[in-house]
Amino acid sequence: MWVPPEEKDPVVLHAPTRKSIACFGAVNLRTGRLVTLFSPVFNAETFKEFLLKLVRYRTPHRTMRLICDNAKYHHATMLQPFIDDHRRVLRLDFLPPYSPELNPIERVWKRTRTIATHNQHFETLQDLVDVVAAQFDVWARPNLELQRLCGKI
Repeated sequence: MWVPPEEKDPVVLHAPTRKSIACFGAVNLRTGRLVTLFSPVFNAETFKEFLLKLVRYRTPHRTMRLICDNAKYHHATMLQPFIDDHRRVLRLDFLPPYSPELNPIERVWKRTRTIATHNQHFETLQDLVDVVAAQFDVWARPNLELQRLCGKI
């Protein structure tokens, strides 16, 4: 098969691969409400910021259980005083190694990619963050979609 030569080389658009942003998230299995926090990096300090934000969304008179993977910053010694101070309202439960499929938030991340970013090109990282943040804003209120997705209904 013969293809005529092009006058100029084709340009393939690609994502800004060396840039990234961290996003912490937790979903309330009873209400489907999503709480997120964007951060420049994942570390113990930013995780503590997320926990502080998350505790504000706790149902009164109930202990919040947060399912975590075994990232180093989840086990950081600098978090221990905070966790001890909040042990009546917050409990961290850790997944077995190599089992992210057991964490409901992984379903939310996958659904976000399907709805907001699948098969799309973003010129800048900020464009991508804006689209994802808009979807997270929709889910910031109690909703049936995340209740069903995460197995409550």
